[in-house]
Amino acid sequence: MAGKKYKAAAAMIDSTKTYPYAEAVALAKKTSCTTFDSSVEASFSLNVDPKQADQNIRGAMVLPNGTGRSQRVLVITQGPKVEEAKNAGADYVGGQDMLDQIKNGWFDFDIIVATPDMMGQLGRLGKLLGPKGLMPNPKTGTVTMNVAQAIEEIKKGKVEYRVDKDGNVNVLIGKCSFSDEALAQNFKALYDQLTKVRPQTVKGIYMKGVTVSTTMGPGVKVTIE
Repeated sequence: MAGKKYKAAAAMIDSTKTYPYAEAVALAKKTSCTTFDSSVEASFSLNVDPKQADQNIRGAMVLPNGTGRSQRVLVITQGPKVEEAKNAGADYVGGQDMLDQIKNGWFDFDIIVATPDMMGQLGRLGKLLGPKGLMPNPKTGTVTMNVAQAIEEIKKGKVEYRVDKDGNVNVLIGKCSFSDEALAQNFKALYDQLTKVRPQTVKGIYMKGVTVSTTMGPGVKVTIE
């Protein structure tokens, strides 16, 4: 059963219409039902088949205004790259010692950046990291020799986007404490990026539906340009 707050919020939205994106994010903010600073998420329903390699959309980008969420970065590397990672602001840095900690159930981090030479050892923890979405991937820039740049981008507000098995992409675009303009800019940047990576093999409609919503708040349908 939906609570009174949710019902009152949902009543402010016309479920039969779509809203221009700037209006949609402002309305999503206005209809947030929580007492805390809710996250704002954009959801895209795409006409893709993730089982086809060329339609399995995945990547990363830095949002113009960040996400409002601080990310704890673990860097798995060795040699001179250890110092580079520390100087760039990584929260945790190490090699086998860190992998052993993960093996023993340590997960006090949000994202892993790894240098290619460590992927062999890291790969053995695939069963632990994979289901949590923590395995680094070259497509998202988290397997790289340029660890300083990777850390900087993550700290600035880098987000990953990845299509799920049903063809949906859900991405955090900020917090309710953001200005309407900042959220609109983040949404537009993400929208443009997903448009840019449209697979050539997709025929007809690409974006079937786009919605923005806040944590536990109702969804607002966005007009597809």
